[in-house]
Amino acid sequence: MSRRGRPPAPLPLPPPEVDAFLDMLVAERAAADNTRAAYARDLADAEGWLAGRGGSLVRAATDDLRGYLEQLAAQSAVRTVARRLSALRQFYRFLCSEGRRSEDPAAALDSPRRGRILPKVLTETEVLALIAAATALPGADGLRLVALLEMLYASGLRVSELVGLPVGALDRDGRTLIVRGKGGKERMVPLSVPARDALVAYLAVRSEFLVPGRLARQKPFLFPSRSALGGHLTRQRFAQLLKELAGAAGIDPAKVSPHVLRHAFATHLLDHGADLRSVQKMLGHADIATTEIYTHIVGDRLKRVVADHHPLAKPSPRQPRRRE
Repeated sequence: MSRRGRPPAPLPLPPPEVDAFLDMLVAERAAADNTRAAYARDLADAEGWLAGRGGSLVRAATDDLRGYLEQLAAQSAVRTVARRLSALRQFYRFLCSEGRRSEDPAAALDSPRRGRILPKVLTETEVLALIAAATALPGADGLRLVALLEMLYASGLRVSELVGLPVGALDRDGRTLIVRGKGGKERMVPLSVPARDALVAYLAVRSEFLVPGRLARQKPFLFPSRSALGGHLTRQRFAQLLKELAGAAGIDPAKVSPHVLRHAFATHLLDHGADLRSVQKMLGHADIATTEIYTHIVGDRLKRVVADHHPLAKPSPRQPRRRE
């Protein structure tokens, strides 16, 4: 058989220790399927590199892991290295706690230095342009997209939380959502008046997305999908719709994603004086340090406002600014 006609080589099966670790993430930490898959990919990458040098993930020493991370750092972003190191640390802690290893080879590894990476954020004008472009779309698809946008911008939900919302997430008067987030934790998120209005308009046409023969899978979800792949709209399809909408709104599609709208929700709230703790609760952040990244965006914006508009921020033509 020709090389082109050859079927791809099957991926090696993960060691049983990795399977046990991944099962623990789901059973004890209520990790989502996407989280489990991400850990599996990170550990498989390390296992593949070590196996190519005659080693293995389960038997690796500190120097083996350091060599893996050094080559990874030479060709990957700092965030990727940090994520892989985190997966390795948690894996070896699990092995030690289960008595499968007596020492932790990842304990002596240093974390890569990370600069402050600020999230991408859309301006309020750009968000309004996206909503206006969605409003111009005809039919049920347009009403659904407006509802998705308004709800995301009004609540700051993670995209997986938004597309997977059950119908029962809405309270009786439609003013708040009960959202089940990471780790199965529930939180209450208020909806704005525009979001509630958009949702009412969408619910009037929601039945157009229900397909006979798949009602059992579709009906529980607020945003069912016509696709045969699943019961609700997928994250990937929603992201694709946003990219198309950005083009129609005259915005660079590279700037727009569901997560960018989550960032916009948090940043615009803080811009208008919201309390950081309240924003933390609505975003579902376990640690307020995660939410504090948005204060840097607001702070940088205020610095630019002062520099551009304050009468004493610019040097006087008669009295040049003194050098410090």
